[in-house]
Amino acid sequence: MTCVRFFRADGALDKEVEAAPGQRLLDVAWAERQPLEGACEGVMACSTCHVIVDPDDFAKLPRASEEEEDLLDLAAHAGRTSRLACQIILTEDLKSLSVRIPPTAKNWMGR
Repeated sequence: MTCVRFFRADGALDKEVEAAPGQRLLDVAWAERQPLEGACEGVMACSTCHVIVDPDDFAKLPRASEEEEDLLDLAAHAGRTSRLACQIILTEDLKSLSVRIPPTAKNWMGR
């Protein structure tokens, strides 16, 4: 299991949950009512599931693909440790993951 911590844009802890290996971070965020839209349903055709990963955890993740990097170029408030939540798959080795939701994140889809 992975301990996933969701932080608000101001840095305050919003929610801490346990998630199973194999889950996409986007699905975990939706289940926990986090304000990530994921308008493309996680097929990597938008940047509405952009999250900012804690620097220590960022180093534990596989590198982003070139396609993901291109989409992150379009994301508001993107930084060095930005990733798309639809592209982060939780693994057995990943014991914890902390992510901050960007200040402009909204879930217009109502998930």
